[in-house]
Amino acid sequence: MNGVHPPKNSGEAVGGGTAEVIRTYQTWKGSNIFFLGGRFIFGPDIRSIFLSIFLIVAPVVAFCVFVARKLLDKFSHDIGILVMIIVIVFTIYVVTLLLVTSGRDPGIIPRSTHPPEPETIDQIEVGSTQTPQIRLPRFKEVMVNGFSVKVKYCDTCMLYRPPRCSHCSICDNCVERFDHHCPWVGQCIGLRNYRFFFMFVSSATLLCIYVFAFCWVYVIKIKNSEETSIWGALIKTPASIVLIIYTFICVWFVGGLTAFHLYLISTNQSTYENFRYRYDQTENPYSRGIIENFKEVFWRSIPPSRNDFRAVVVRESETVPRASGGGFVSSNVEKTLSDIEMGDRKAIGDNGSGRADQSGHGEGHSDLRGGHPRRSSWGRRSGSWELPSDIASVASGLGDSNRIIGGSSGSLGGSRGGQLTSQSRQ
Repeated sequence: MNGVHPPKNSGEAVGGGTAEVIRTYQTWKGSNIFFLGGRFIFGPDIRSIFLSIFLIVAPVVAFCVFVARKLLDKFSHDIGILVMIIVIVFTIYVVTLLLVTSGRDPGIIPRSTHPPEPETIDQIEVGSTQTPQIRLPRFKEVMVNGFSVKVKYCDTCMLYRPPRCSHCSICDNCVERFDHHCPWVGQCIGLRNYRFFFMFVSSATLLCIYVFAFCWVYVIKIKNSEETSIWGALIKTPASIVLIIYTFICVWFVGGLTAFHLYLISTNQSTYENFRYRYDQTENPYSRGIIENFKEVFWRSIPPSRNDFRAVVVRESETVPRASGGGFVSSNVEKTLSDIEMGDRKAIGDNGSGRADQSGHGEGHSDLRGGHPRRSSWGRRSGSWELPSDIASVASGLGDSNRIIGGSSGSLGGSRGGQLTSQSRQ
């Protein structure tokens, strides 16, 4: 196969000059690995997939050789063959789900080539020699089902993340409806592959139960035919002992994971949200009821990828922060504890933004009404703006409104603002 990582280079003449014409996957800035000319995208830990395949296939091969083949004699011919065929077909199905989960775009949001247009420029006194500084707000707010949801600016991707989106530090991409990065499949689990991930985990659970059950069937057949005890029958088939122990241990992992994700689906949470925001202690803005939550995962059509990895592009030079009337200061200010913070449930009105500002607390303090950790705005002034249309459309799809309400601006006050200004002058 044609594995590409790092990218390859090729040059062609374009528009009378010399430019490098390549495909999108060859200039990809994330940590992903591509195969077959960009048709399959994997995470950087792709080798873990081979370990997962081995852990699935090896026990099934042992089962077919030492158990299922012997059951051909213990059962009538048709039933014995059926036992063998079912386990083989089911194993192929599980491995296929693993590869589909690992080799598809999980919902990566393309990086922006430039930071968004700034809203605020620091005020400089008349006659001052200082260069005005442009600042981007760290957060903007959207409404989802009547809840105020903060979307965070990503310094790496240079965009405001849509609701439920997070940046994976392993793959180095922003992923829609980010659930987690699974080391066993070597890929992020997000909007476009979560369904297949759950099918993989639940199918692996059923495969473990199948092998476990028929190993015991074989042991009981030996016990009855030779009129011995269970222990005596187990001694005669050591492969069954190993498989029984192995599948018993595995079913606790994949079975527990299946049960956990059934709970997450029923409450419309992701793993990331469950561990970070604890929606069992506060109201979840994304939940639509158990039936609708299951329909959203299993019956809703999977949106197409935002990325065309095989598109022909011209290699661009490294992005340089844009200066507008002076120096540029990015929004890479002090990080907060949460990527998306929930505000109070409130109607959209004249006082909406004021209540949102008043609900912020000091560092480490939680908003008892919203149920989520908040920090102070570090002296940033209030303002209003419009979100990019793609983020607003995502918010609209999640809830009944995508109106933008007031939030924090990107201007820093106090001593920290002075530090950033002095550093930029140096």
